[in-house]
Amino acid sequence: MDDHADHFGESVAANYDTSSAAMFAPEAVEPAVDVLARLAGDRRALELGIGTGRIALPLAGRGVGVHGIDLSEAMVARLRAKPGAERIGVTMGDFATTRAPGRYGLVYLVFNTIMNLTSQDAQVDCFRNAAAHLEPGGFFVIEVGVPDLRRLPPGQNAVPFRTDPGSWAVDVYDVATQHMSSNYLEVAEGRGTYRSIPFRYVWPAELDLMARIAGLRPHARWADWSGAPFTAESTSHVSVWRRPEE
Repeated sequence: MDDHADHFGESVAANYDTSSAAMFAPEAVEPAVDVLARLAGDRRALELGIGTGRIALPLAGRGVGVHGIDLSEAMVARLRAKPGAERIGVTMGDFATTRAPGRYGLVYLVFNTIMNLTSQDAQVDCFRNAAAHLEPGGFFVIEVGVPDLRRLPPGQNAVPFRTDPGSWAVDVYDVATQHMSSNYLEVAEGRGTYRSIPFRYVWPAELDLMARIAGLRPHARWADWSGAPFTAESTSHVSVWRRPEE
């Protein structure tokens, strides 16, 4: 994605479903699938960053035709090994620019995937790519967190988000460039492993401008998949834009 290496290779893919187990729980998956199935209706859906199929598989199980784009061969291999994956097509490549066959009534990115594109240009390209895939009247949906900068006191650039025995994770921010990284350190049997994944955080208003550049119009914004109002205290949002009818 963007111009950097695949950070979701074999070492991450091998444990992705278990390390993100809370996001695979029915209470996390079903509300998202409910919304996406409603927006898709009887039209096909395209997932950008389809990964191991956390959302695509249950969405296809609802009768929605699903296709995906992803850069990681290792993640997609896990998807293809799961029951029901034969119904889902995947195009390999950078989801900011790679074209999948056909047009869709719904294009979506979930679980902060827009931040895997680590430059503003790539994020703008992603909106343009989504718009190019949409049928008239189709929807583009993004689920992403609100940057957690209110937790940064003066002079500090790091926010821990996991402090389990033997496992620590810290987000490091550069507020001048909107670049950040999630950094993981694990110690097991006397041996330590470390990995760092880069991101670019993005504000809701900035996403709205990217949508406008791509010719999309605001449709809805919620704090979560339940449709709760988005407020100044919200830690995430689900935003929906629509391609105008021609």
